[in-house]
Amino acid sequence: MTFTRPLRLAALAALVLLSACTTVEKPPVRTTSGPEFTPAAFEEARGVDTEHWRSALAAFRQSCTAIGSRPVWAGACSRAAAVDPAAAEDFFRANFTPWRVATVERDDRGDEVKRTETGLTTGYFEPLLYGSRTKQAPFVHPIYGVPDDLLIIDLAEIYPELKGKRLRGKLDGRRVVPYDTRGVIQNRTDLEPWAIAWVDDPVAAFFLQVQGSGRILLPDGSFMRVGFADQNGYRYRSIGNWLVKNSELKSHELSMQQIRAWAERNPDRVKEALAQNPSFIFFEERHGDPSLGPTGAQGVPLTAQASVAVDPSRWTLGTPFIIEVKQDRPALAFTRPVVAQDTGGAIRGLIRFDYFWGFGDEAGEAAGRQRSTTRAWVLVPNGFTPEDILPKR
Repeated sequence: MTFTRPLRLAALAALVLLSACTTVEKPPVRTTSGPEFTPAAFEEARGVDTEHWRSALAAFRQSCTAIGSRPVWAGACSRAAAVDPAAAEDFFRANFTPWRVATVERDDRGDEVKRTETGLTTGYFEPLLYGSRTKQAPFVHPIYGVPDDLLIIDLAEIYPELKGKRLRGKLDGRRVVPYDTRGVIQNRTDLEPWAIAWVDDPVAAFFLQVQGSGRILLPDGSFMRVGFADQNGYRYRSIGNWLVKNSELKSHELSMQQIRAWAERNPDRVKEALAQNPSFIFFEERHGDPSLGPTGAQGVPLTAQASVAVDPSRWTLGTPFIIEVKQDRPALAFTRPVVAQDTGGAIRGLIRFDYFWGFGDEAGEAAGRQRSTTRAWVLVPNGFTPEDILPKR
């Protein structure tokens, strides 16, 4: 077809109009997030009582056995050793500056897109289990030590930039394959020689793995203390989410107590439920002063209601904080000084804490119900900044 000049101009005008009406998609804005610290005053964190300042001082002294030789901590640790516990609050006020913690998301230009000043605090405790060093009814559920088929590959030996990264697996012929998930381990009988204890309750054994340490009351009345030794290489996955997804529990019912109650009502489905968490913890027997708490990831005893687990990629163990927690169901609110002395598979993020309630059933009741919105202030030794105490990357 041959266009006349007027038609050609009309066609050109239509193309221009169409082009003008076409929406040109802008490339997505890339954002990065990172920590932000703002100097604050102790008065921002209201309501801390003398008892909890004393507990925080005791916890910090324990941490000083691990970090006290480092320049950033040396002065505060030296002074902490000589402080009367009655003056614990004065010690922290005189030697530390609180910095409010936030996560800030920024775009390519550096402009703030989103600021988050709250996070999550859950609770954990040192449970009491009933068991035996040998398999004998009713103690038939194993607490495994580290089996000899678990391989640990330190990637930093090959790739230095992967310092701190490890793979866990096992041999399959000449190949290294991922280690077994919990569901597989639960059905293995060849691991029995590596059992360091046997307990009477599979759900209690599962929650021991969630807590990371515990005490086992033996038939002769003595206690056996066990703690984390290694792990099968899989990330922790909450069985609570599976119970909610399958309409076994409502989301607001999720607590350790409700999960235990569900297990008692559904004994034939316990194995299936526990297998939803592929992560599996191996233990070792721990010895030490029974009057002190279990040993945390920092290698020092935990202090009830003053120790927390944190993400070690975000925080240096031994760092003190003030945390403010609030929740409605059930009601819980407090502001307390704490010290980062432990880690956990589910503890990931900047404002993410696991609060150690202590030993026994009462501590377990409190820990099992905690899921609190949290604000945090990191306490930095005077003369330093938060960047001075963050983990070196």
